[in-house]
Amino acid sequence: MNVFAAPGEVFEEVKTTAISNANWLMPAILLIIISWVSAGLIYSQPAIRQQLGDLADKAIDRQVEKGKIPSAQAEKDKPTAEKVAGVTYAISAAAGPPMVAFASPFWWGLILWLSSKALKGNFPYMKAVEAAGLANMILVLEVVVRTLLILMTGNLFASPSLALTVKEFDPQNIVHSLLAVVNVMLFWALIVRSIGLARLSGVSVGKAAIWVFGIWAAYTGTLIALGAAMRAAFGG
Repeated sequence: MNVFAAPGEVFEEVKTTAISNANWLMPAILLIIISWVSAGLIYSQPAIRQQLGDLADKAIDRQVEKGKIPSAQAEKDKPTAEKVAGVTYAISAAAGPPMVAFASPFWWGLILWLSSKALKGNFPYMKAVEAAGLANMILVLEVVVRTLLILMTGNLFASPSLALTVKEFDPQNIVHSLLAVVNVMLFWALIVRSIGLARLSGVSVGKAAIWVFGIWAAYTGTLIALGAAMRAAFGG
């Protein structure tokens, strides 16, 4: 838990002690449990289920506007689309957290480990996995904060980000997606990862942050651009 208040001390201890799988495994388990509880609470809200249905209806309406399906067929398809939206949410809520919890320590561990090579650091890959896993405790807290915001606002897309400034968030809108990326909790996690890289590599936090934030910005921008390109290509 000291990763919230004194991450530098935590990562200094990680650097000087034997490799411990518990340092990434326990945050992963917590993230899964909290995410599952969060999903259950969120989906129990009638307003959220209604919002999911509305999103499905809007997707069909866009197909009608583009002339891809007739309006009469669209009205018949809407009930099925709403059910599919609910099932999709349930599947993603069940499968998403384990994927994120177990993949992100190794993915971010790889990023930290490769970045350390450029910074002349010398530590095992599993140390980077430990640091990335411990930083995921910030994501556990982010799930709690996001859940509270969703329950208070009745908005499935509420988060501790600039997306809160959007009255009607549209996941298809690239500007809205960019606003959602400006997330206070996410930036906190990036800072903690930077501190981990700095302590393990023996460099300043500023130098480590350039690599961590730079790589994150590059692949996040790429993912948003690819999403926009696919929507444009397939008429989404």
